[in-house]
Amino acid sequence: MIRDDYNVIGLPKRPSKPRSRGLTHMLDKALAPRQVEDILEVNAEYIDVVKLGWGTAVITPNLEKKLDIYREANIPFYFGGTLFEAFFLRDQLDTYRRMLDDLGVEHVEISDGSVSMAHEDKLDAISLFAQDFRVLSEVGSKDANNIMPPYRWVEAMQAELEAGSWKVIAESRESGTAGLFRPNGEIRSGLVDEIVARVDPKDIIFEAPNKMQQVWFIKHQGANVNLGNIQPQEVIPLETLRLGLRGDTLFEFLTPGVTPSLSSNGSGDGQTRDA
Repeated sequence: MIRDDYNVIGLPKRPSKPRSRGLTHMLDKALAPRQVEDILEVNAEYIDVVKLGWGTAVITPNLEKKLDIYREANIPFYFGGTLFEAFFLRDQLDTYRRMLDDLGVEHVEISDGSVSMAHEDKLDAISLFAQDFRVLSEVGSKDANNIMPPYRWVEAMQAELEAGSWKVIAESRESGTAGLFRPNGEIRSGLVDEIVARVDPKDIIFEAPNKMQQVWFIKHQGANVNLGNIQPQEVIPLETLRLGLRGDTLFEFLTPGVTPSLSSNGSGDGQTRDA
């Protein structure tokens, strides 16, 4: 929430929760319940969905207590796609569904970033789970050497949204060194341009764990781009990037015709004047 008494002119408009765009997707790597409480005390307004990374949900103590904290804060959560893949490899998707039901999990990630899965099988899984869950499906490989051409990203995203995905996640890994990004973290800008030309960006969550990647997306897609794999301690820093309240995006959202003004004694008075 931007404090009204600060009266900062021309900040970008951010939708109120629950949002369909401008999402911040936080990564929970086995936080303890008390840590979640502390994080939500200052970040809850800026967190739209939480992923409990990989298979951490299977071995995290006090899992139910933690899920209740997210639930009470009205923050959706789901388990990482790698856990779905682990059950898929063992032909135990029915067991996975029962586990989600037992824990009251309402969102599910369907991914094939680490396993070999026919895309038709993935689409079938999306359609099946979408009957009872809100599905996020992930596109792109976790293998940095597996380079998908842009047209395949587009076709996969379009098909998965049609099959019932609420959002499609563009893969980058936690490190930001695969999928959308080259091994050195550099953005595959041509890939992103091709994707957003043919898939509505509001339907995509771009994994962007590193600040320079977040800055790139905000500069190219605006304050309300959906960004994922955000570390808990980076939620509010990301919000400042979205609003132009951090040096990297300070000049992105200035109101045209407004220039700095100094008081008569030469000190800044925080006022503005028309150019």
